[in-house]
Amino acid sequence: MKICHQASELRQLLREYRRAGKSIALVPTMGNLHRGHVRLVERAVELADIVVSTIFVNPMQFGRHEDLDKYPRTPDADIDKLTAAGCSVLFTPSVKEMYPLGLDEHTVVSVPAISERHCGASRPGHFDGVATVVSKLFNLVQPDHAVFGLKDYQQFKVISKMNADLCFGIQLTGVATERDANGLALSSRNGFLSVDEQQTALSIIQTLRETAGLLQKGQQDFTALEKNAKAMLESRAIRPDYFTVCNADTLAPASTEDKNLVILAAAYVGNTRLIDNIEVKL
Repeated sequence: MKICHQASELRQLLREYRRAGKSIALVPTMGNLHRGHVRLVERAVELADIVVSTIFVNPMQFGRHEDLDKYPRTPDADIDKLTAAGCSVLFTPSVKEMYPLGLDEHTVVSVPAISERHCGASRPGHFDGVATVVSKLFNLVQPDHAVFGLKDYQQFKVISKMNADLCFGIQLTGVATERDANGLALSSRNGFLSVDEQQTALSIIQTLRETAGLLQKGQQDFTALEKNAKAMLESRAIRPDYFTVCNADTLAPASTEDKNLVILAAAYVGNTRLIDNIEVKL
């Protein structure tokens, strides 16, 4: 695996691959890789000749009081995992490389409407940061394919809309959420959880599954379902941020005519904010 730290170095390397007729897939990450990230790389290997993964903890998508400084960084272990998974190129730029004039003077890419709900409402500016950095990576790599995890379902939909609106023409692939043996969605933030908190966090997926089951049985009072789910989480020492039944494409609140739904959830276990979701087809 080749490692690049500068955009010019990356572009030159990828230019050579394109001249050789190689197809390219991109897997953007913020590092601290777990089995879910590895699965993204493995899927990318199936899609293209060359797989480019990126590790960049993007300050633009963190709020002023969020955990940017505490975000776990494990570069050596990440390199080992990417190499074993078949990654061809790793791009690990500095903040200065990505934002040479600083965040305040950098162009921002904003995806309206779909970015403003759910995590967008709870974390103002978060998806502007995501859309901006991903658009930069799309331009730098110019991949044929890009692979993202569906644990952050809203992020995938935001990037999908940006890809379409800005005519990138990249084939996007979403990969199902990887879970541990008990069902907890794998996340870099799980490392902040104590053993007891990890057990408590299982209530998030359990509540999602129970609510999905009620939907499939024909219940359509979405407001009541959401209220009951939040109460269930609170009874288990979890503080819900949101728990919403949505149209799976627009992420707007579900209507009784919708057949493809997604339930999006974000909640605090202790001081750690976790997200999860489950798709429901009626």
